[in-house]
Amino acid sequence: MDQPFEWIRLAPLLLIALTVVADTLTPHLQFNRLLGAAPALAAATWPLAGTLIIGLLAIVAAIGLAATYNHDLGGTSSLFTVLAITAITLAAAYASRVRQHRERTLADVRTVAETAQQVLLRPLPPHLGHVDIELLYQAAAPHARIGGDFYEARQTQHGVRLIIGDVRGRGLPAVEAAAVVLSSFRVNVRDAPDLADLAARLETSMNEYCEDLPSEDAMECFVTTLLVEIPAGQSIARLVTCGHPPPLLLHEGEVREVEPSAPSPPVNMAALLGAQYQIDVIPFTVGDRLLLYTDGVSESRDLTGTFYPLSQRIRRWSLATPRQLLAHLHQDLSAYVSGALDDDLTALVAHRAAPDT
Repeated sequence: MDQPFEWIRLAPLLLIALTVVADTLTPHLQFNRLLGAAPALAAATWPLAGTLIIGLLAIVAAIGLAATYNHDLGGTSSLFTVLAITAITLAAAYASRVRQHRERTLADVRTVAETAQQVLLRPLPPHLGHVDIELLYQAAAPHARIGGDFYEARQTQHGVRLIIGDVRGRGLPAVEAAAVVLSSFRVNVRDAPDLADLAARLETSMNEYCEDLPSEDAMECFVTTLLVEIPAGQSIARLVTCGHPPPLLLHEGEVREVEPSAPSPPVNMAALLGAQYQIDVIPFTVGDRLLLYTDGVSESRDLTGTFYPLSQRIRRWSLATPRQLLAHLHQDLSAYVSGALDDDLTALVAHRAAPDT
């Protein structure tokens, strides 16, 4: 337990001690009336039994001071002080019990969230064949472990295949939609002959999920995704960008934004925009890195409302290792927005680390 929290826990006892000293030195000021604050403070950090004990100590101190320093133990003022401390102690004990119950409930919820994260957002392997992978992930909701951003990477017969995506909206509905897309990716990633077919399968899965939603919710439920395939036998990477922010290609210190040659629809938007999935092929040689990210990175704003200049900032760290690059990015983003990130944030670096064999 950290030292500041220990001082907070000791505050009720310190208050009793200081009150006794002050009342002893200046009995005419009747500092004993401050003793009721001790159990009230204890309710914030002490368990039920500890709160009651501190309240009892405050009552004993009040009685002792009244009897010793002429506060008229049998008088109305002293009696009222003791009764007030007793009432505060009982109320503090109840508050302590409620707090402990809520803390246990929160601990259970966090355990469930951690389990959900392990199922939905599994840790990525640092190496998949010829590709090294580094990840930065942060949910927007306070204390949340999962959000609407998602990612996955798998080794297949076609090479390493990756996905990064962002569900429209936040909260549990966004987590549920992310789970649908991720589950479909995991089921189909090895069998799909190419990325266009894989994107179409994701679309089908999302369509089936949205059939059970109210019509107004289904119309507003869509997911932007970026699919990447890095074959082992060729110095290239294939991409399908479904409404997602374009990745950055880092090659020999240069940074290039990889815009799609033709738009592909976000998942669950093919019926409206057309089910045409464009596969783009880019050079991707040994030492090259692809930075995949969600709009929580590119659309972060400073206090003036200016978007984070991602490409410009990344050039500063274009020669850094993937882990260092993401560490610099996270630190710089937090400073840029003054630490108040208001969206889920995901960034993934895929690094071709060794010659193909």
